[in-house]
Amino acid sequence: MNPIAEQQQLLTRRQWLSPLRNCVGMAALATLDGVIPKQQAMAARQSGIPGLPHFTPKAKRVISLFMAGGPSHIDLFDYKPEMEKIHGIELPESIRQGQRLTTMTSGQAKFTCVSPMFKFEKFGERGTWINPEVLPHTSKIADDIAIIRSMNTEAINHDPAITYINTGRQQPGRPSFGSWISYGLGSENKNLPAYVVFVSVGAMPGQALYSRLWGSGFLPSRHQGVQFRSGGDPVLYLSNPPGVNTKARRKMLDGIAKLNQQNYDRTRDPEIQTRISQYELAFRMQTSIPDLMDISDEIESTLNMYGEEAKKQGTFAANCILARRLAERGVPFVQLFHRGWDQHGGLPANIRKNGKGTDQPAAALLKDLKQRGMLEDTVVIFGGEFGRTIYSQGKLTKDNYGRDHHGRCFSTWVAGGGFKPGIDYGKTDDFGYNIVENPVHVNDLNATIIHNLGIDHERFSVKYQGLDVRLTGVEGAQVVKGLLA
Repeated sequence: MNPIAEQQQLLTRRQWLSPLRNCVGMAALATLDGVIPKQQAMAARQSGIPGLPHFTPKAKRVISLFMAGGPSHIDLFDYKPEMEKIHGIELPESIRQGQRLTTMTSGQAKFTCVSPMFKFEKFGERGTWINPEVLPHTSKIADDIAIIRSMNTEAINHDPAITYINTGRQQPGRPSFGSWISYGLGSENKNLPAYVVFVSVGAMPGQALYSRLWGSGFLPSRHQGVQFRSGGDPVLYLSNPPGVNTKARRKMLDGIAKLNQQNYDRTRDPEIQTRISQYELAFRMQTSIPDLMDISDEIESTLNMYGEEAKKQGTFAANCILARRLAERGVPFVQLFHRGWDQHGGLPANIRKNGKGTDQPAAALLKDLKQRGMLEDTVVIFGGEFGRTIYSQGKLTKDNYGRDHHGRCFSTWVAGGGFKPGIDYGKTDDFGYNIVENPVHVNDLNATIIHNLGIDHERFSVKYQGLDVRLTGVEGAQVVKGLLA
């Protein structure tokens, strides 16, 4: 049954009074023993919903490398020699076409075009432009990635844009991408969450990130992302408190599960099922998490491939290694948020710093998956919520400039899991301001990713407030067949 439809029972006077009788049984918790069969059945229900996948999938899992803040596509991927000719000129109104501007630049007297102050080169068999000063390692995997140069979104500010690309809607409250996958497909590993999130910080902290970006919205809360922390216990309250051993914890959980089951039998509240299963998952994670986080079994050459920060907990490099280890253990959705790409000023220096922290680990992750035979069924995504403008924001000097938000076009690369390698898809104009060929909306990309997971996005929906809600919205999202292998 649809979990949202299960809460249809009215609360009668007798039902309201009945929980009081359970108070008498609380003192008996210490005497309860053994694992109850019903509780085991609840845990087994985490294996997805009937009928999914709709067809044979090409991918089993997704690793999202999300560069929060809006990386400048103009300074990383979407270079064209014509940009040097427009450096210093006013952005023509025929190019801007009255499009929305943020309040940060809407009052500017001039919109001076600034070509990238980096030396671009062509890489891969197709000869694609990449900035090797910022992305020297990514340039070496050009033949393994598809660069989408025509990504677009209606959002022009960070929070609605990040919410949009992660949930399919600019307004908060909808389930995140990873939550949809957890709900629909479940997980092979019952000892780890189906959706794991890491957050690291780049050159500057940048915009705040909120846990609702990996929340489950109206789906059962067991499908929300679990954030692993960079210090102390990776998951809060995972360790037993002083004086409580594993046997005592097991005894307590068995007792709580029995009471929760009684409550569920009366109310049919699906969140009680979640509570039972999550208590059990937390108990299993007490042994699975330490094994996951201990990278001492990684050979030195692998650590070196990810870079000098690979052994430093909480860094993007360390999180990339953990993402691969989670993928090996059957976790279907891992998301790495890396803050600090919001460069309204000081872009040349700060984008170099961000590249130093993310370029090598991201490329290493791809190579690592490939050498282990996992890239063919793992989707890897690298990108942000939008791009940056061709015109400068703030004072322009020889080696310093900033760029404002730009959702009309930006670049993202994808690899593995059914995506065609070594291609460029989509094209922008000479100003990197408008799309002139093969636009890819953020919902189109999400539809294509879940297509590779074996899901028809138009048939993957949940009833909510009288509507059939889906990740990709109802605005006509399409699977981008030109990206498929």
